[in-house]
Amino acid sequence: MSRLLVVHHTPSPRVDELVTAMIEGACDPSIEGVEVLTRAALVATATDVISADGYLLATPANLGYMSGALKHFFDTIYYPCLRETTGRPYGLMVHGNNDVDGAVNAVKRIVTGLDWREVHLPVRCTGESPAAETEACWELGATLAATLAV
Repeated sequence: MSRLLVVHHTPSPRVDELVTAMIEGACDPSIEGVEVLTRAALVATATDVISADGYLLATPANLGYMSGALKHFFDTIYYPCLRETTGRPYGLMVHGNNDVDGAVNAVKRIVTGLDWREVHLPVRCTGESPAAETEACWELGATLAATLAV
């Protein structure tokens, strides 16, 4: 069975709703053979990352950057996971009040260094269309899980 690790920082009800949609998509009953493990960014460990086959990342955009919690996650797992997780699939959701590009670019630089493989374009949530954003998060979760089920 494959394992999908969801690493998130959910400081607001809206980010929590979006992460919940990602998890619901990943747990869709039509996708078999994937275990979904959820960890807050401040408690996720290198062992969690190494034991997973793919990753869903979720963060708010804070002052044009990923949350400090997600940055802390990357700081603690980067070197222990550098050679262990090459080529693994990931997806990203970023929520912000307007511009999330800086946060998306920062995460992309780090996962490029880890040599993770993007299998879905980042979901950028700025509140313009809440229902569409929730659906996009569900699709992100389902896509990552389906990638691992194949």
